[in-house]
Order: sequence, then structure tokens, then C-alpha cells
Amino acid sequence: MKAVGLHQYLPIDHPEALVDLTLPVPTPGAHDLLVQVEAISVNPVDAKVRAQKSPPPAGPRVLGWDAAGTVVAVGSAVNRFVVGDAVYFAGDITRAGSNAQFVLVDERITGPKPASLGFAEAAALPLTAITAWEALFDRLGLLPTPAADSPQRGQSILIIGAGGGVGSIAVQLAVAAGLTVVGTASRAESVNWVRELGAAHVVDHHQPLRPQLDALGVGEVNHVLLLADTDTHFAALPSVLKPQGRACGIVENAQPLDLNLLKAKSLGFVWEMMFTRSMFQTPDMAAQHALLAEVARRIDAGSLRSTLREVVGTINATHLRDVHRRIESAHTTGKLVLAGW
Repeated sequence: MKAVGLHQYLPIDHPEALVDLTLPVPTPGAHDLLVQVEAISVNPVDAKVRAQKSPPPAGPRVLGWDAAGTVVAVGSAVNRFVVGDAVYFAGDITRAGSNAQFVLVDERITGPKPASLGFAEAAALPLTAITAWEALFDRLGLLPTPAADSPQRGQSILIIGAGGGVGSIAVQLAVAAGLTVVGTASRAESVNWVRELGAAHVVDHHQPLRPQLDALGVGEVNHVLLLADTDTHFAALPSVLKPQGRACGIVENAQPLDLNLLKAKSLGFVWEMMFTRSMFQTPDMAAQHALLAEVARRIDAGSLRSTLREVVGTINATHLRDVHRRIESAHTTGKLVLAGW
């Protein structure tokens, strides 16, 4: 089968940072689906895994943790899907990725593709939808569909990095959960995008946040979703959060974080990593199947939209190197997708 991968970890401008490969088609394990990949998306995690470091992998490594395709074989214990089903998934970072014509993925972390979307639009969704959903509803403890009289309705959330892949889904989910959303963006294109997705306000994350919130009449917020540059924004949490508020981050810090800053207001900070369930084979792995099915239902009902911004081209090393380069610029809005071979 065709695939795109690497033999060593290199800067993206190196011609061998990502190369075209020919690999054998894998064989499903008990809980696995063998999926023929129709479209893929690229996320910051792809670029981080590929970035220059040593030692090299033991063999060719295939990246890619966002895909949509068709089930062509199933393992002996599979009971959620059958051959011919259209699916979408983010996969497991400890296994070979989806930048290949065929990939194995555990059925418990796979969802039925939204029927109203093509493969390219669906491939833009899984990793960001899982991350946003888990961050809001598993880590921050919010309700996806609160009752009309729920105290959650009318609470506020600041989403730092609202124009990116995860932010683009999180804004929509938070609005649907009854929250007043303040997103951050700095370019005209991304400001317009965040407003289009439903944010009530947009502020500039390159400027001090609290004065901007005060100017809007928002003041302190109940929750913060920190989706970009944890080192820069962590120190602002005590000034923007209400007492006993909570924040969730997804981007690892490079410098130590001073947790003492959170003590006076009894603030909480929690991490979200969407690969945790698959990495550790947690008993609730199938929660990702359930949430992807719910995301598909919302897509088909018209209450949630794909965040696809551009189909860059077919799946090959040249196009993937280009997309990695753009992802590393940190100036993308929404999701970039490759479709077809």
C-alpha cells in the first residue's frame, strides 16, 4: 500500500522529513477495524512528533491522527461496525498513523462518519472534536446540553486560541452548552472566523487579556480553555478567572508553571490529552466512540459544522510537507485536509 512516513526525525524543510513509502497492508487485531483511508487532516501533534530529535525510529514511521474512510475488514471482537461502513477517527498515537491507504484503528475510538459530510469534511473533525469535547465536558465538568434552568447557562468561558482546529469546535460546543464565549484571535481572518462560529466577543491574545474583558463588560470569566502557548498565558489565569473557576490546557509547557498563582482564588487547572484513553487502554475507551457518534449526530442535524478550511491536494509526501510547514507557522485557521491518493 502507499503511505507517507519518515525514517528519521528532521526539520520540515529537509527533503526527507516526510517521504513516500510502500508498506504491507496490516492485519486487524481483535478490536480493530481495517480502514481504507479516503482523506486525512493534519494537526500540531503531527509536526511535533516529526520534529528533529534522536534516536531515529526503529523502522519507517507513519504519522497522522485524523482520517475518514471505509471499513474493509474487522477483527474477531468487533461489534460496532461491519465491512462497508464509513467511519472517522483520530486513532492512537502509539500505533501507525493514518497517512496510509490502509490503517488499523480500535473500534472503541472510532465513530460513524456524519452522513451529510464527504470524507474530506469528516476528516477535519475527529481529533479536534474529541479534544474540545473532553476538555469542556470531561475535564471542566460542563454539561453538553444543560437544562433550561441550569446555572451553567449564562456562564462565561474564555477560549484562548479560538481560531485553531480545537478552538473552532470548542466555540461551537460551548455556545450550544449555553455559555457566553469570548474567543481570542489576532488576525482579521481568524477574528471573523471565530465570530462566524458563534463567539459573543473576540479579544487579542497578544494584548493583556483582563483589560480587554473589562472593556467588554465581561470581567472575570467562569472557565478558561487554554489552547495555545501555555507558558505565555498561564500567569494570566488568576486575573481572568472568577474565584473557584477552572482552566483546562492542551499545550505542554516548556517552563515550570507556578501553581501558587492559583491558590488565593482556589482555582483549578487540568490537562486534556485526547490520546490518554487509547494510550492507557482505560476502561472507558468507548467514550470516544460515543462522543464521535454524538458529534456526527449534531453535524447531520445542522447544529455543528465541520471546520474544514482547505483541501490542499492528494495524499503524498510533497503535499504533507507543505501542510506541516503551514501548521508550524501557527497561522492556520480551521483545518487543512488532503484527500485521495
